[in-house]
Amino acid sequence: MSEAFLNSAFLALSGGFQDAYTYNARNEVFCNAQTGNVVLMSQHFMAGELTAGLGYFFPIIFFALGVWVAEKIQANYKYAQKLHWRQGVLLAEILILFTVGFLPTEYNMLANAMASFACAMQVQSFRKVNGYSYASTMCIGNLRSGTAALSVYFREKKSKQLKQAMYYFGIILMFALGAGIGGNLSIRYGIRMIWVSCGFLMISFLLMFIEKYKHFHEENGNAHVM
Repeated sequence: MSEAFLNSAFLALSGGFQDAYTYNARNEVFCNAQTGNVVLMSQHFMAGELTAGLGYFFPIIFFALGVWVAEKIQANYKYAQKLHWRQGVLLAEILILFTVGFLPTEYNMLANAMASFACAMQVQSFRKVNGYSYASTMCIGNLRSGTAALSVYFREKKSKQLKQAMYYFGIILMFALGAGIGGNLSIRYGIRMIWVSCGFLMISFLLMFIEKYKHFHEENGNAHVM
């Protein structure tokens, strides 16, 4: 289920929502698009605007830290039985983003750093959709991969390549939908709207639980038959 398109769609919805939220409600900083943060950080630093530059610097650092922590969680809990390690990552992300919703705008720098940390954990933990490498919190890699697969399809007429392209473009569409919803809700209703993103992540968490439950009963049913 962690690689199923349905699960990936909700992760992409959340990813797009998060980026639009931090940009519109938290001083125009991206929690996912770290390339944009690097550009803006460098621009402000070279203009002598240290405080403004730090507003982009810390999300970059915390994004890297989030990747580091997610990798450690995978290494230490990869074979956990009661709770899949990816579900543990989702719970942590939900708790972090839920906390962000309580932080007033005076703490935007902290809020953006926390959101970037949570997003990095997500993108590091969920890296495939139906066997294809993808990113649930950004679009450039998906756009490249989807367009390349589409190009191969038109050249070789292999249905597998068309299916692959549709997966990527579908994820981009869900990301864009999440960004549109997140941007408009954040502008209209403010900082608490990050909780909607938590809702998307909770659906993903529950989908993985449902799949685990079904798999458990299928195994038990087969055991009784034998």
